[in-house]
Amino acid sequence: MDKIIIESLSLQYSDGTESLRDISLGIREKAVTVLFGPAGGGKSSLLRCLNRLNDLTEVQTVSGRILLDGENILDPKTDTITLRRKVGMVFARPVVLPFSIRGNLVYGLEVMGEKRRSRLDEAVERSLRQAALWDEVKDRLDDPAVALSGGQQQRLCLARSLALEPEVILLDEPTSGLDPISTGKVEASLLELKKQYTIILVPHSVQQAARTADFAAFFLQGELIEYGDGKELFTNPQDQRTEEYITGRFG
Repeated sequence: MDKIIIESLSLQYSDGTESLRDISLGIREKAVTVLFGPAGGGKSSLLRCLNRLNDLTEVQTVSGRILLDGENILDPKTDTITLRRKVGMVFARPVVLPFSIRGNLVYGLEVMGEKRRSRLDEAVERSLRQAALWDEVKDRLDDPAVALSGGQQQRLCLARSLALEPEVILLDEPTSGLDPISTGKVEASLLELKKQYTIILVPHSVQQAARTADFAAFFLQGELIEYGDGKELFTNPQDQRTEEYITGRFG
């Protein structure tokens, strides 16, 4: 079953750059869908459309529809605050808040009015466990978040998103600056998280795409070239351009 249905989505920035051209794509519920391809292909622009972060950029025109559980999130009447709680995002560079580890995790919940200590404590432990960080920080939750390593900060950002119990998680090259061990921990987390969440990942390499994808979509210069089952697409691509990118002939 598709959690998100993208219909004829096109996007052009104010400088005339056309980032997405007539994209139609279904995002399967409770699976990892990977968007991969060369830089400038429109992958990050598509992610930002999925929680309306493009509203904050210089976009000239957007057309088409994005249906989340049947509701068009591009409708001007959409409550973007509610949408961004439902569709969380983790960026390539971890940006921790100038609080303690615990403070980072409860901030969003407290803003929404949650004051019960028991609920906040539950959210802290649950989200840290889901992000594979609990065992490393459980005894220092009051320490500054900035004292964590880069890999730990990235997993804290993932946990901060999970604390709000979203339905969809967007990940834009979340391991691009991490060492192999931290990268492995993030990827292992995805295997568990997809049992509960719909995950859309822009990977930092073709190899990561192949390792993590239940479903994969290849983007090139704003166009969706090919979409399909992850294992099938990476072993038997149907489009020559997909095969040439996967085998390293360009990109």
